[in-house]
Amino acid sequence: MWRPINKSMDEPDNNPTSTVEYDDVIPYIEEPVDPSKTGNKPKQLVAVEVYGYEVGRGRRKRVVVPKDVYNLAVIGCNDREIALWFDINENTLKYNFSSIIAKGREDLKHSLRRAMIKNALGGNAALQIFLAKNFLGMSDTPVNSEDKLPLPWTDEE
Repeated sequence: MWRPINKSMDEPDNNPTSTVEYDDVIPYIEEPVDPSKTGNKPKQLVAVEVYGYEVGRGRRKRVVVPKDVYNLAVIGCNDREIALWFDINENTLKYNFSSIIAKGREDLKHSLRRAMIKNALGGNAALQIFLAKNFLGMSDTPVNSEDKLPLPWTDEE
């Protein structure tokens, strides 16, 4: 129910320039628990303070925690998925958090590279071949490394 603060409902407003503030806080009333029921109890809501950046305007204003943006980038989420997670515009996300997203994606690449090296050193032949081709510049075709032409072939005996 909307009601004026510090003002009785019967009192007329004699000052037309005064503003009336409304209390929109609805108290949470916990339902009584039946003692005969056993089992897990439902989780309770807990009020917490969150520190982050306010993005958006008006009713679309959201608080976005940079650590959460980083964690989503580290697991490989793209910009659209991160923006949907926080319910903000994708351009707003890019404008405010581009450096954090870039750092998260670089850390993802580093951890993947570590895992690949560890797996290759453990004996995975396919991964060893892949890494040799990409990191060491090796290839399957025999070519002269100086001018990248095929090796000469003669039919003379």
